[in-house]
Amino acid sequence: MLNPRLDQLMTYPFERLTRMLDGLAPPEGVAPIVMSLGEPRHAPPAFVGETLAAEAAAWGRYPPNRGTPGFRGAVADWLARRYGLDDGFISADANVLPCAGTREALFMFALVAVAEQKKGTTPAVLMPNPLYHVYAGAAVMAGAEPVFVPAVKAGRYLPDFTALDKATLARTTLAYICSPANPQGSAASLDELKGLIALAIEHDFILAVDECYSEIYDGDAPPAGALEAAHAFGAERGRALDHVVVFNSLSKRSSAPGLRSGFVAGGARLIAAFAGLRNFASCQTPIPVLAAAEKLWRDEDHVTQTRTAYRRRFDIAEKALAGRFGFYRPDGGFFLWLDVGDGDEATRQLWTRAGLRVLPGSCLCPDDTPEHREPGAAYIRLALVHDPDTIGEALDRLSRVLH
Repeated sequence: MLNPRLDQLMTYPFERLTRMLDGLAPPEGVAPIVMSLGEPRHAPPAFVGETLAAEAAAWGRYPPNRGTPGFRGAVADWLARRYGLDDGFISADANVLPCAGTREALFMFALVAVAEQKKGTTPAVLMPNPLYHVYAGAAVMAGAEPVFVPAVKAGRYLPDFTALDKATLARTTLAYICSPANPQGSAASLDELKGLIALAIEHDFILAVDECYSEIYDGDAPPAGALEAAHAFGAERGRALDHVVVFNSLSKRSSAPGLRSGFVAGGARLIAAFAGLRNFASCQTPIPVLAAAEKLWRDEDHVTQTRTAYRRRFDIAEKALAGRFGFYRPDGGFFLWLDVGDGDEATRQLWTRAGLRVLPGSCLCPDDTPEHREPGAAYIRLALVHDPDTIGEALDRLSRVLH
């Protein structure tokens, strides 16, 4: 009775973590610290609540599928400012759609991009490994074969799609990449993004770039973006844009995961097709949420403050861990990706001996074969989302257990 593709889905990472720690408990009298979940703890700006209240009458209206002109305009203007795009390269009406966060959109877009066959065979969807589990689930449920490309230290934790054989690239319909990456925090350079777009043009597939960590960066210069890379194609930028779609949200940038507000932007043909699908299967963003989101995309002060706060957390982590566990400051995001030798065993030890809950790297890899789990097997991921004192205590506990 059920879709057999459901059996091919990866086990959800936090479900795997729960199973791993089933029957295990932290030491008596030790208050647990949960660093496995990347849920921002900063309060969003006060104007979010004020705007939702001011727009309360609109809760009684069905939201438009394409959102409001004000929201789309705010996103298009932000993209132009952030990535130095010429006026008109990203049109608010033709190139932008709202979405309920990015998870739904990342998943559903595969239903647009994946044909039943390509080159007479099963289509392929490329993705990094470790990965955000939604990429693999989207590929499977769209009827494609997920192709896991290792993202390891030797390659700066970015997948090398160019190393794939020609037969795989020929049947590729969609490629996911996260930049800055979850969990490793590596950001693709402008040249690397241009190379990926060129590969997508050559083999006629769509490059889907998850940029939800783009505004939480550690250095002075922000990471490059895929729309910026498409724009850099000059006279061929329209053709480049036809092969690109990007996803971003307010969950990390504005510490507002509960608002469930994001956007999709890319080639006009891709956005039109996605809008058509969303008429049948999507959660439209309520009008009060769109109003609050519009103001958030037009305000950078709160983002600067949040970025500064995360830098302080990485300062604490660097002081505690420099020279150990392969510690490095990531280009972006708020995760530590630590090499502890055996991530599963370290996760159990940290929980039972220190009440510290982390996510083993294996949980961010496919759970079917040791080969697939190998890129994350030695690692644990910690989310630096707590206050500085809590982070200091957590890293103290980690050091005592794993010394």
